[in-house]
Amino acid sequence: MSEVDKLTGPVIGRAKSATFRTVDVVGLDTLVHVANGVYENCPEDEHKDTFKLPDFINTMMENKWLGSKTGQGFYKKNVTKEGKKEILALDLDSMEYVKQPRAKFATLELTKSIDNVADRFPVLIKGKDKAGDFYRKSFASLFAYVQHRIPEISDELYRIDDAMSAGFGWEHGPYQVWDAVGVAKGVELMEAIGKKPAAWVTEMLEKGFESFYTVKDGSTYYYSIPDKDYVKKPGQDGFIILDNLRANAPVFKNSGVTVHDIGDGILNVEFTSKMNSIGGDVLAGMNKAIDIAEDRFDGLVVANNGANFSVGGKYRYDIYDGCRAGI
Repeated sequence: MSEVDKLTGPVIGRAKSATFRTVDVVGLDTLVHVANGVYENCPEDEHKDTFKLPDFINTMMENKWLGSKTGQGFYKKNVTKEGKKEILALDLDSMEYVKQPRAKFATLELTKSIDNVADRFPVLIKGKDKAGDFYRKSFASLFAYVQHRIPEISDELYRIDDAMSAGFGWEHGPYQVWDAVGVAKGVELMEAIGKKPAAWVTEMLEKGFESFYTVKDGSTYYYSIPDKDYVKKPGQDGFIILDNLRANAPVFKNSGVTVHDIGDGILNVEFTSKMNSIGGDVLAGMNKAIDIAEDRFDGLVVANNGANFSVGGKYRYDIYDGCRAGI
């Protein structure tokens, strides 16, 4: 259980509470209500049996292990004899709370140097350990399910991504994850677990469309099933998405910043260092951007689309002492 939460949290752009901890926060009774509701009211759903809850859920409900609201669920806070606080995890075989095993996977080690979450997905599905198996099967199941929700719950695929991102805090919705893996590769993963691609996915690939999204002239376009072509995603005109500008050559770039021409005579300085920390490369890039802006542009802004603007400065005492001395 703790291993699943290790694999389904921030490493794939999702909340720290991941899977089982999220159930504890929301409440097991809520999970049961929703799952039973889907199972009973969606008789034609090709994945209906997925919502059939396992026996251990019934045991937890009988014991009122509903999560945070009852003090214990999949996890339970405990105080040792020495007065040290710890969090125990429910062993689903013995149905007793035990110390959490330390989860470590070679597959995750391969992603430590990859800051962009989308770039991690192709690496994760290539893992040779059980983490790699988990990602291949779970992503395949996700793709197999979401492809059939069009047009059942939405006519446009981007609305499903937007809903999952806004509702669950996912950095990438299902179709964005599928794009990161590769649409054709996603089909391979589905077929490996005995699932077939939806007719519209097959048709899309046969017509030469290799992704659900594409970027043109700084705007995101999505594949429209009725139009059988890319259509501009609405609602983008009021803001700038830096990821949509990456196809353009930057005005300037070093190891710490990328300087984009965002139009109307304005430059944007984007930090690209680890966690957007500010060091010598960022400061040098900032100074260079100012020089360029003063020479050829009308203005300059410093902004990025990261979760945090910056974690702060990377201090080196020799530089710090030099600054204090006015060097």
